[in-house]
This record gives sequence, C-alpha cells and structure tokens, in this order.
Amino acid sequence: MDRIYLDHNSTTPLDREVAAAVASCFEQQTLNPASQHWGGREARRWLDNLRVEIGQMLGANIDELSGDRLVFTSGGTESNNLALLGISGETPGQVLVSSIEHPSVIGAAEELQRRGFDVQHIPTSPNGIVDLARLAEMLTDDTKLVSVMMANNETGVIQPIAEIVDLCRSREVPFHTDAIQAVGKLPVSFRELNVDALSFTAHKLHGPRGIGGLLFRDGLQVQPQIHGGFQQEGIRPGTESVPLAVGLHTALKKCVDNLDARRAHLEQLRNQLEQRLLAECSFAEVVGGKAERLPNTANISFRGLNRQAVLMALDMQQVACSTGSACASGSSDPSPVLIAMGLPSEVIEGALRFSVGVENTAAEIEIACGLILQVVHNLRS
Repeated sequence: MDRIYLDHNSTTPLDREVAAAVASCFEQQTLNPASQHWGGREARRWLDNLRVEIGQMLGANIDELSGDRLVFTSGGTESNNLALLGISGETPGQVLVSSIEHPSVIGAAEELQRRGFDVQHIPTSPNGIVDLARLAEMLTDDTKLVSVMMANNETGVIQPIAEIVDLCRSREVPFHTDAIQAVGKLPVSFRELNVDALSFTAHKLHGPRGIGGLLFRDGLQVQPQIHGGFQQEGIRPGTESVPLAVGLHTALKKCVDNLDARRAHLEQLRNQLEQRLLAECSFAEVVGGKAERLPNTANISFRGLNRQAVLMALDMQQVACSTGSACASGSSDPSPVLIAMGLPSEVIEGALRFSVGVENTAAEIEIACGLILQVVHNLRS
C-alpha cells in the first residue's frame, strides 16, 4: 500500500535539489569559516553571502553596517529559546506570550518564570486568534518582551501581527514572532512586518534538519545562551555549517520563487480534504475554520471519537497525520492549544491535524479521504 504523508507541519521531506546542493557542498570539503587561512576565508565568504541572501529573501537588510542581524541556529526550538531568553535579559520583568504558542516558546517562558520573571499568557478566541484588547490591558512599563506566533502549528490560524506590533510600539516593548510555520507558505518580510525578532527553520520548507535562524533588528540586545566562542558576534557561538546554510538557502529560494503557485496548490488540496470530509461525515468540524489560516493546514475534529484511536487506525492504513505539535507527540494529553481556545471537550478529544505538502497530489488526497472516512465511520459504529 502506498504511504500518504499528511504531516508536513511536523517536518517536510528533504527536497532532492536541496539534498544535491548540500551534498555538493560537502564534497567540496568546505572548511571552518572561523579559520584564518585560505580555506577558512573561502568558507567565510561563502557563508557571509548566504547570510545576506537568506536575509534578503526574508525581507531583511543585513548587508549594511547598521542593518538587521541574522544568527544561524540549530533549528526553530533554539531560535525561539534564544529570542525569549536572550531578549528578556537577566533582570526579571514581565513577559507576555500567547496561550497557543509552540512548546519551544512555552518552555522558554517557563524557564523565565523559574528565573523570577512575571510570565503571563495572552488569551485567545475560540477561533484561535489572540485577544488584542486583553493584550493592550496586559502591557505595562515593566514588560520586557511580547511573543506571538505568526501562524499556529496546530490549527494554521494566522495572527494579527500588524495590530500586535502597533500595541507593542505604543509601549516601546520588543516583539518577537515565531514564523516557523509561515515561512515558505506565506509572504514574509521582516521589514514590512516591523517586528523586532523573527524565528524560522529549514526543515519546515523542505530544507535540511539541523539549521534555522533568528532575525532581529539592529540595536536589539540579545544575550547569548551558549558560551565559549566568538562566532556570530558571540550571540550564538559554535562552528557554522556551510553545507546546512546552503541547504537552507536553496530550500528558501525555491519557496520564494514559487510561492504563489505553491500556495494555490496547497490551498486547493486542503480545501479538497476538508470539503469531502465535512460532506460525508456529519460529526466532523474544522477547528479554526472561520479564521484566516495557512494554506496547507486542516485541524479536523471527529466529535465523539478518540484522537489517538483514529491516529493509530490511520497509521495502519499508511496515512500519516498528527494529534498536535510533533514536539509533544509523545504525550497523550489533550492539546494545550485547543484547550486555550476554550473548545468543548469532545472537540478537543477528537481533533487531528492534517498538513499537506507541495508533493501531495489531488489523487492522494482523494484516496486519503476515503481511508479517513472508512476509519472514522468504523470507529463511530
């Protein structure tokens, strides 16, 4: 039986052209960019050019003396940790994060709380959109940082970043956004968003696992969370990987160059999936369906069913999906995101995330729908 992969928000398969570019870089025996000899200088020039071009593709200007900054990290989790822990600083104050953040943001916020910070969670509506009025009330002169994701990894709901930025600017509070699910699926311009810091990673856009980035504006103080080196201005020391940076660059360029076509393709597949499941399953509903969402993400609840039972049955049918964030996939607990949205327990208990990718086809989605419907109707009966 052919396998159907509908879990692209967890990770995307490595693009063949990206894999070839990474392999070619490894074959060229790229050396340490920090070395002073000819091998190091060549690697440094290559890495610096990649950094500038990656920043430009994300709407940042980092080739200027007082321009934006791009720090390479090991991925989205490290980028989010560096943003929250690094920007908040050492002196305790208030930090605000939305109640629907990824575990890498929630976990970093919990660490800040252990360090004495006053961490508060911004509530959301049942559609998964942050409460702007409540955020305005929560901001104080002691607020050190606000962090709200650009698009949710479980529901795909897109947040009102422009309005949040305006609120933060009015109180001169730095604002960070986790754009890990948005980059590669939506237009993302660091300068146009006017945020202070932005996290992204390669493996959500068919790039290699093991590299991500944190973009931040010039003048923003970011304290290092790893110590023992001078690389990347000392903010994130450690030997940079030129081959992984090549992979990130290649994957991002393919996304940016084909963004409109990819977005239309993903949206068509997502709509095909949702429309058939809703039409042929009376106890199914789309979580966050009334809000603007990522083009590839469908969080569908099969009311009255157990999400783990559905997941395992679909796995037996070779259909891959998830019950929430991959970073929490080892847990059988209900989704904190859906709980924060205030949804009924039967909706939370029956919710599964289907996230399509550019390599999926309409024929695959049709087959997947048939298998999903077979599974949920059998379990229901």
